Amino acid sequence: MAGSRNGTSPSAISASSLDARFRRPLMSYFLRRVGDHAEAEDLTQRVFMRMMSIGDLREIEHVEGYVFTVAANLLKDRGRVAARGARARTPVPNLDLAHEVMSELVEDRTPERVLLGRETLSEVLKSLDELGEKTRDIFILFRLENMKQREIAEFYGIGQSTVEKHVLKATLFLARKYGSD
Repeated sequence: MAGSRNGTSPSAISASSLDARFRRPLMSYFLRRVGDHAEAEDLTQRVFMRMMSIGDLREIEHVEGYVFTVAANLLKDRGRVAARGARARTPVPNLDLAHEVMSELVEDRTPERVLLGRETLSEVLKSLDELGEKTRDIFILFRLENMKQREIAEFYGIGQSTVEKHVLKATLFLARKYGSD
């Protein structure tokens, strides 16, 4: 899934095309998680920097999935740094209780289930490429990023009913494609 670092041209996908395609979804993704516009902008730029350092992005089978994997990893790194700082300041009151809660949360997350979930998500994201870019992006913002339809409408400068139509179109497309009723 990783790109080539064989010294070919930086990539067939330019920084400006990455920016045009992913800035809004990435900003939404980060804003919903960090709540700070400046930090969301910084994280978005770091995603673009990592993507451009890969080499030939054409070698990445599912660019959308890869972009958001990079974004999720940046958030994990940010969380680890914050947790290290918090651990240094705050003692854990009951390690047994914390271990019990974590065990319950992780119990059903076997490597096989995680891999199957990632493969399924990757397949759905690839299928969404068959839709128009706007429909795909609106569906991802609504269903995967849990952004409200009203917020999406404001973000794109369209009516909420138009957002609803894009979501419905993508939902029906996926239902037909995967045989769901």
